[in-house]
Amino acid sequence: MTLVERVAARIESRFAGEGSGHDWHHIRRVWRLAQALAREEGANVDIAELGALVHDIADWKFHGGDESVGPREAERLLREEGASEAVIAPVVDIVATISFKGAGVATPMRSLEGACVQDADRLDALGAIGIARCFAYGGHAGRPLHDPAVPPVQHATAQAYKSAKGTSLNHFHEKLFLLKDRMNTASGRRLAEARHAYMADFVARFLQEWESDLGINECGE
Repeated sequence: MTLVERVAARIESRFAGEGSGHDWHHIRRVWRLAQALAREEGANVDIAELGALVHDIADWKFHGGDESVGPREAERLLREEGASEAVIAPVVDIVATISFKGAGVATPMRSLEGACVQDADRLDALGAIGIARCFAYGGHAGRPLHDPAVPPVQHATAQAYKSAKGTSLNHFHEKLFLLKDRMNTASGRRLAEARHAYMADFVARFLQEWESDLGINECGE
């Protein structure tokens, strides 16, 4: 087995059955997207694949906001699988810098491979899958679907974003609708357009139904 295959097998075993939307299937989709983006953008495919596979190995959301756990766990796994220093350093850097940290916080990637992985991760937060994952995580975190009395917040700092306790619907305005314009690559920007539009239509429909403004005849009665 190659290094990528060995890492994939370990990540699949570790994240099978995870229920917050950060499961193996999310990681696998990001892996495949990152692979495709890396090829199209001329990045190192192996580094992009490995970065995608370990990008959620210890997300700060599940470790009390500690951003050091993910890079540390990624490095440990890669060393256990015999990765070279030339591989470990750029992959760990991707894990350390990939996360969204609030509307007012820039999160630039330091490599083309990192840009591809960040775009792949953000693409999986958009569209139909992104909608499903948003509400899956909201349920996992005990967040209400929507509360008209709680407005969205454009978090100016990473700490404000981490400590936010908003609703699932607000998350669209606080993060998901911002991602299309934060794509790093031409490939990512192209793919984000349709997913963003689908998501915007969903939110409009959600709010229409929330206000019971569809009319009884829609059901054929």
